Amino acid sequence: MESSQTEKRADLAAELTAEEIAELDADGSTLGAARELMAELARAPAAGETNGVKAPSLGLLLLEGRALGELATTYAMMPLLRRGPRGDGHPVLVLPGFLASDVSTRPLRRFLKERGYATHSWNLGRNLGPRPGVEHRLMERMQEIRQRHDRKVSLIGWSLGGVYARLLANRSPEDVRCVITLGTPFNANPKANNSWKLFEWVSGTRIDEVDPETFRQIRETPPVPTSSIYSRSDGVTSWRCCVDEEGPLAENIQVRGSHCGLGANPLVLRAVLDRLAQAEGSWRRFERSGLMRLLYRRPRGPARALASEG
Repeated sequence: MESSQTEKRADLAAELTAEEIAELDADGSTLGAARELMAELARAPAAGETNGVKAPSLGLLLLEGRALGELATTYAMMPLLRRGPRGDGHPVLVLPGFLASDVSTRPLRRFLKERGYATHSWNLGRNLGPRPGVEHRLMERMQEIRQRHDRKVSLIGWSLGGVYARLLANRSPEDVRCVITLGTPFNANPKANNSWKLFEWVSGTRIDEVDPETFRQIRETPPVPTSSIYSRSDGVTSWRCCVDEEGPLAENIQVRGSHCGLGANPLVLRAVLDRLAQAEGSWRRFERSGLMRLLYRRPRGPARALASEG
């Protein structure tokens, strides 16, 4: 029985890779199987506990449905968002989260393009994890954009996309202007989320077998301006894994919202605009004065202390 289930999962993983999940699978069978696995994970949310850092609770996971409401709020607030700072035309590469494609980042890219940025999709299909050649092709994609515009590239990564953004910035900082991650788990326990089993199942990569040097490059703060945007009510990954150690070029920005809605959250869009608008070479921390203090809570204490909080 166990062997049969293993073969079934391997077959599905192969199908996902070959067909890119057939654009969400017309008859719903693939996503149905994925939902079953997610339900299994939700029944044991504390499975990945290390040093007191656990996956978000079942209650928070169920609240992820509010992402649709966050998208609707963003469209309602668009006239206000469009009053934000305009861009200087520099290139921005946007990387999707796990199991997502460029379709998921289209609203964010369209918004940034309207504000004056040269936005680019990652063009690698659906993000199914660290398949052979993905990191190499992504590096080529970033460097091609850098050469085309003759300007450094800002990287925005949503969830797993932010992991790639940090890797790129640490491996080729001379090509990167800034890094902005949205709900990206790069710190503390890599299993403190509600999708790690699905990640291993689909990608064929066991988290425990990832090259330690790769983990080091993910956790190490890039030597470029880096903003980690996270939500304490994230239902997919523990927010404690999404905060960085603040320093001269690193900061954390807390917002209210779901994990699945971060790319269309109006607070996120406003913060992203503010970060991208800074002149190259004159980076300053996100300002929380006036009304901004009410909208954006200041992270409590050193980020590393937050990550180890029980």
